[in-house]
Amino acid sequence: MQAASSGIGYGLKYQARCISDVKADTDHTSFLAGTLSLKEENEVHLIRLSSSGTELFCEGLFSHPNEIWDLVSCPFDQRIFSTVYSNGETYGAAIWQIPELYGELNSPQLERITSLDTDSGKIKCILWWPSGRHDKLISINEENLYLWNLDVSKKTAQVQSQDSAGMLHKLSGGAWDPHDVSSVAATCESYLQFWDVRTMKKTMSIECSHVCSVDYHPQKQHILVTAEHESGIHIWDLRKPKVPIQELPGHTHWTWTVKCNPEYDGMILVLSLSLSLSLFHTHTGM
Repeated sequence: MQAASSGIGYGLKYQARCISDVKADTDHTSFLAGTLSLKEENEVHLIRLSSSGTELFCEGLFSHPNEIWDLVSCPFDQRIFSTVYSNGETYGAAIWQIPELYGELNSPQLERITSLDTDSGKIKCILWWPSGRHDKLISINEENLYLWNLDVSKKTAQVQSQDSAGMLHKLSGGAWDPHDVSSVAATCESYLQFWDVRTMKKTMSIECSHVCSVDYHPQKQHILVTAEHESGIHIWDLRKPKVPIQELPGHTHWTWTVKCNPEYDGMILVLSLSLSLSLFHTHTGM
């Protein structure tokens, strides 16, 4: 017998791949969701949880010109976020600012602060400095990792340094270590590669099986989690990187994305190719 469950719903006009919590909004529980329509102009939804906790409502709805493949809210300004987008042929990335809403639901157009485009590779994701106000961003494309200086007031972004994944590797995503801001992990086919952003040089790699997503434990240093297509979820201690310290079962379909809960120790959210979500609570190794 299946246990009864209840939840709060919010409907979007088009399918969506991306959602990001708005960490800088300390007064509300807010999210940004980006849609992925092939035929129509896409949308960014600013979604807020009511004070009673019983309703999700749209605080703002904004047009976005392309399919949104990655969306991340700025950690220090609730009106700023990044997107990775595609027009079906090419990929790009940009930093956007939400206009003042003044209580309007159908709000003015998003303001493009600057683009994060380079001449090579298909861009995969944007990583913001893990916490607090900072002018550093990282973009990851299939071939390279770039460190940017962002100046919101001047609406500019300049590449400070970069490094290549190597000829035989294709990068697909990454995460910035919240405990050591000089360290970034990037998923790379059957490897997890690590860079020191101060020198933009690789520091080590971990052999994985078709790794597609990585996230650092927000409360415990040296611990990170990977989602691997056929092998499920692996928990790693970077002080002992040869083998994972814990393995969690996969889905019937490939696991795709993994996220650690920032509030509750040991809780991991997993998305599979079957579009199912699973919540794991680990008891060892975390």
